[in-house]
This record gives sequence, C-alpha cells and structure tokens, in this order.
Amino acid sequence: MTLETKFTNRLAHESSPYLLQHAHNPVDWFPWGNEALQKAKNEQKPILVSIGYSACHWCHVMERESFEDEDTAAIMNEFFVNIKIDREERPDLDHIYMEALQAITGSGGWPLNMFLTPDAKPFYGGTYFPPVRAYNRMSWKETLQAIAGSFATKRGEIEEQAENLTKHIVNANSFGVGRIEDGDTFFTDEHLNLIATNLLAIADREWGGFGRAPKFPQTFGIQYLLRHFHFAGDVAALEHALLSLDRMIEGGIYDHLAGGFARYSTDAEWLAPHFEKMLYDNALLIGTLSEAYQLTGKEKYAQVISDTLSFVFSELTNSEGGFYSALDADSEGEEGKFYCWSYEEIKEILDDEQFSTLSGFYDIPEKGNWEGKIILRFKKEIFAAADTNPAQEEKLKTIREKLLMARSEKVRPALDDKCLLGWNALMISACCKAYAATGNESMMHGISGAISFLENKMFANGEWFHTWKNDEAKHPAFLEDLCFLAQAYIHLQEISGRQDYLLRSRLIVEYIVNKFSDEEQVLFYYTSADQQDVILRKKEMYDGAVPSANAVMASNLHYLGIVFDKPDWIERATRMVSLLGKAIIRYPGSFGAWALAMQTLVCGVKEIAVIGKNYHDLCKQINSQFLPNKIIQTSKNEMVDFPLLKAKNVDANDTEIFLCSNYACSKPVKTIKDFNLLLKN
Repeated sequence: MTLETKFTNRLAHESSPYLLQHAHNPVDWFPWGNEALQKAKNEQKPILVSIGYSACHWCHVMERESFEDEDTAAIMNEFFVNIKIDREERPDLDHIYMEALQAITGSGGWPLNMFLTPDAKPFYGGTYFPPVRAYNRMSWKETLQAIAGSFATKRGEIEEQAENLTKHIVNANSFGVGRIEDGDTFFTDEHLNLIATNLLAIADREWGGFGRAPKFPQTFGIQYLLRHFHFAGDVAALEHALLSLDRMIEGGIYDHLAGGFARYSTDAEWLAPHFEKMLYDNALLIGTLSEAYQLTGKEKYAQVISDTLSFVFSELTNSEGGFYSALDADSEGEEGKFYCWSYEEIKEILDDEQFSTLSGFYDIPEKGNWEGKIILRFKKEIFAAADTNPAQEEKLKTIREKLLMARSEKVRPALDDKCLLGWNALMISACCKAYAATGNESMMHGISGAISFLENKMFANGEWFHTWKNDEAKHPAFLEDLCFLAQAYIHLQEISGRQDYLLRSRLIVEYIVNKFSDEEQVLFYYTSADQQDVILRKKEMYDGAVPSANAVMASNLHYLGIVFDKPDWIERATRMVSLLGKAIIRYPGSFGAWALAMQTLVCGVKEIAVIGKNYHDLCKQINSQFLPNKIIQTSKNEMVDFPLLKAKNVDANDTEIFLCSNYACSKPVKTIKDFNLLLKN
C-alpha cells in the first residue's frame, strides 16, 4: 500500500517536553482536546491515543522506529486521528486507558498505544510494538492495518467491545472496596500484625524490597515496617525495612557520585536501574530515609538524605524554587550511557592508589558488571559490615568528586522541565521530614522557595493547576495534586509553627470534599465534578508510583479532623479505611498507604502542644524524634483559636509541653527529658 504523506503536526506549541519530542514526527499528531475529538466524530475515524513520558526509554525506541518513519506515519494519518498524551501532564486520561489495556492484555506499561472509537471509548491496545514482527508481536504497521480493516468491516463488534471495556473500567472503581458489615472491625493490633506478616511473606530476605525483578522501592511498605517496630516491637519488621534501604543505597539504583535514586531496578539485586530519575521517587525515598534516621540514628541515612537533596536542589530545581519532574534514562540514544563506565575509563581517571581504594569498596570488575559496563555499587559485605572511618571516607569523597568531574564532560540526559503540583508537594513534604530528622537548616531555603513557587505560579483566581512550564499553569488540579498539597501544608506547619498553613490545608480539603466526593460521600474521584473531557470519572484505590490519593485523603481528614475538632471528618476517614479493610490486610503491597492510615487509627495520635517563649527550639527537638503518629502545634503564648491550643496559659518567660489525647492534657513539662518520660508512661 502506497499512501501520500500529508500531515500537520500540532505539538510544536505544547509545553510538555514529551509532546515536544514528537513535534517533528511526520505523524499528524494532535494534543488531547476538542479539535481532535471533534475531528474523529466528524470523520467517523478511530482515534489512536499514544501515551508516554519524556524519560521513558521504550517510548523513545518506538518513536525512532515507527513514528519517525514516513511510510508508517502515512498509514496513521490516513486511517486514524492521532493524539499524543504526556501521562504526567494528563494522568486522568492515562489512568482510564491503562485500565483498559490491563483488561485487554493483563499487563500495562509505556508507551501505551490505545485505539478508541470516535467517542473516545477504548477497544484495543498494547504497549511497545516493533517495526517488524518480533517478540511474538505483530509489527506496528500490521497492527495499524488490521485495526483500520476491522473498524471498516466490523464496526458493530468494535462498538460492543468498547462499551464492555468502558463498563469494566467503571466497575474497576470498586476494586478492593468492600462493604462495612455489622461486627466488622479492622482496627485491631492483630490486623496490624497480619499486615506486617503479609508484607514479610513477599519480602526478598537477601536483597531487600518486595517481590521479584523488576523491583520498585515500595517505600510505603518499608515505612509500615519501620512504624510497626516502633509500635509493636517487631524486630523482623525493622530488620527487613533497613535491609531494603541498605541494599538500595549500596546498589546501582542509587547514584553514588551525585546522589539521587533511579526509578527502579531491572534485577533483584538493585544493580541495574531503569536509569531515569523521577522527582516523586526521590521525594518518597527521602521521607522514608528520614524515618529510618530518626529511628536508628545511623549517619549513613543522614548522608544519603543530604546528598539526594543536593541532587534535587542542583539538578531538579528551577530559578524560582519549583521542582522539575525528571531526568531522562537515555543520552546519545543509549540508556544509562551517562551513568555507566568502562574499566579502562576509571583506570585512566584515577591514579593507582585511588583505583585501589575505590576497588576496595566498590564492585569494579574488569569485564564489567552489566552488559560489559560498570555501574557503581558498594560491595555488599563492605557496606553491611560498618560505616567507613573518617580517613577512608575522605579518600572516597575525593575519588567520587574526580569521577563526577569526568562524568560532567559527558552528554547529559534530557531534563523534563515541567513542574507538577502533586510531585512538588511530595518533595516539600520530604524536605520537611528531612529537616525534622536532621535539623539541617540549609533545607529550609529549598522548602520556602518551593511553596512560594506553587502559591505564586500554580494558583490563580481561587484555583490550583496541575502543571506549569514556560510561565504558564495548565489543567485544573487532580485529586492527588490537592491531597498531596494539603499534606505538605500539614508538614510545613509542624516544622515552622505557622498555623496559617493548617488553615490553607483545611481550605484545600474542603474544596476536595465539595468537588471530588463520590455519590455515597465516602471516597473521592480522581477528577473534579467540573471536568468534562473524560469518558468517566475514576477512583484510584491502590498505590502506584505515588501513594493512593484516597489513602492520603483519609489521613488528611483524620489529622485535620482532630486539629479543627471536626468529628464528621474523622468519621469519614474511618469509613474510608473500613471500606478497604480486607484488601489492606490481604494485599498490603498494593495498599501500603492505606495500611499506614489504618496503623494510625489503631495506634492513636499523640497530640502535642508547645507553648511559650522558646517553642521553636523545643518543637525542633520533638520533631527530631521518631513519633510517626503525632500532631504538634505551637504558640508563643498568644490567643489562638485552635482546640489543642486553647486555655493553655504559660508564664511569660517559660515554655511548656502538653501531651494530650482527645484534647485532655497531662500536666505540662518544661524539658524534652520529662516529655519523653510522659511518652513512656
């Protein structure tokens, strides 16, 4: 078949780095919007939606092989309305069509190529398609021709399949959601123990983490185990949580030269990462490492926190304080090229003594440890034995700086320089937790810059926006954006003492309740009731790369319900967790953020008020401790209209700490030592 190539690629004016990567393809690409959707209806053509993200390796491969090929593009342009979507810019659309793909194939991934009817309902899809038959897959051209033929000759069957798939996606909203039966009680110590048991049942006891390769950090499960040790004294839980963090830190998933973590490991040993560095992964790992440091006091965790934040502030932060989204996996068309070394390269950069020192601590085989190349990773037995002594560490620091300098001469991976509200909020929360744990004042500048950026650039006319680039904020915020932001304001208040942050958090939660609640007024949709360009509203229940927005919302409602004495919010949070109770207990690997919410409801909250002249110093000392289920509010002694702070008068030159439960407080104390005695009692 010979087709004339006619195209008008409309992506050149988009802000998404991923869409801009495809702006010069010979494909007649549209961004998602009325123009493309109306064209499909007017011409009664099927829609091809291709979804990916800028740091996606296989997205780049398929672009080079197929979307840049004029013959392939001609088929696409003749028979389809072609829409490119950045999954990070439009996660709502990605969630819908990924659900359809998983129903069709049993798995998912990116690039996500989904075929839709002219009214945007999915009927067939897949991930990567090769340019010629391979891997037991049809080629992309064959797939396009088969779909175009079927749409022309079997339209009725396709419409029926699309309706069935759409109904499946609607039904998937109730995945994991049960009914609250009389006598159901999930809020027991026994159920918390069972969650820990079920997490440890899928644990890799040698290499840490959960499950087999590919292996993701799954920080929610690690956090649960850290906290389970704190509350229940379960040593096995602590050991696996720390083993998981240690193996990641020593492995290739961690950048030993510049700090920061790659997205996941392709093997069970955390050696060979999928090399892209995502903002959200680093935020979640910083937060988890902060808890590990509070619990153990091990300086290696503080160092990794510091180095990772240095990477974030230097490479993922714009001049106005906002956080960029990601660094690509590829450079010069090759995955991981920027981060990998040859044996000869390292020998050439370092002198003999330095090479000997490096080889004593790092795995530097002459033939390489991954595809003939070297990915830097600590030798397991060295890292596990003990921290290096100061003299050794100074030598290693010099060596790492020398290698980093050499690496800086390489072609750098591309930067995804859009700023996402939810991911920025996750990093603000992580910075707050890191500051609380380490007391490092240098982190405060990054925190204040980031929240100012969000308030100045991503909020306008009473509305928050999901994405920002080139001084333009776009797309109304989704549920996870607002939930994560409300949580970030809570963390900001805890480290700063500024009560106005709690007021801002409450306003966001009130907006969510009004605009995102489901029909039963219990759970929340991912999209606002005002949004019109999706075929249905989904509810995201389980954790993905980021925590379940509904689980975070439950935690926010519980926390702010106590702070503002709103029993209806506390009750709603409890009902949300109860509806997911059976799934949380059976499958905590998929419902880790929910498990943390259940843990809080069972173990209770420490309500702490610090009032008086030196409230900031005492608050800082309390925050440095591992108290995962706390609410802390402070006041200089002025009249403040918060239930926890009311009617607590302190002498002008004193500072007192009140430990409370249900607003009933113990006799105040003046020192951290006495406060810790109160906690024990």
